[in-house]
Amino acid sequence: MVSRRAFVAVLALGCGSLASGQSLSCPALVEALRHGGYVVVMRHAHAPDAPPTAPAADAGNTKGERQLDAAGQKAAREMGAGLRALHLPIGAVWSSPTYRARQTARLAGLRDAKIATELGDNGRTMSAATGDQAGWLRSLANRAPRGRTDTFVVTQYPNIKAAFGDEAANMKDGEALVLRPANGAPLLAARVTMEQWSRLAATAR
Repeated sequence: MVSRRAFVAVLALGCGSLASGQSLSCPALVEALRHGGYVVVMRHAHAPDAPPTAPAADAGNTKGERQLDAAGQKAAREMGAGLRALHLPIGAVWSSPTYRARQTARLAGLRDAKIATELGDNGRTMSAATGDQAGWLRSLANRAPRGRTDTFVVTQYPNIKAAFGDEAANMKDGEALVLRPANGAPLLAARVTMEQWSRLAATAR
């Protein structure tokens, strides 16, 4: 599980706090991310539960998997615009092999994603992650990014919930945990919804 020992904040419109009472202001979070050293683990953008019919499937969705709807695509693009405006030092990008995760990363401008089967859904959408998958994701989230960069990880909610427990409760489509690698377990710095990246960019200097 993620420790609550430090840096705990949740981003509502004005950057509130979690039960620990500690908080990072919006400017402080932006500054922290700009200095690098964080791992952002996010749920893919909204994708309907049912896969598309053959005529409605994207050209790149060759296996007929679940894919983002118009709202999910719009949210991913807006997130990407927010990330670019924030000038974050994005380093390594990891993605689940599922089409909806890869589509989210692509539309958000998270380039050159490394595809990891451990971040997948084992071909069973909405199923619970295995213990091995949860451990692998926790280990990845506790791996210090190279240099002064931030790592981004795009996967499915069951994987995030299995890895981080209550810290990931009720995550929305596209929502992210901002984690700081530390001794033993990563520290939760913030939870950021997909639309809040653009809001952060609008308030940042």
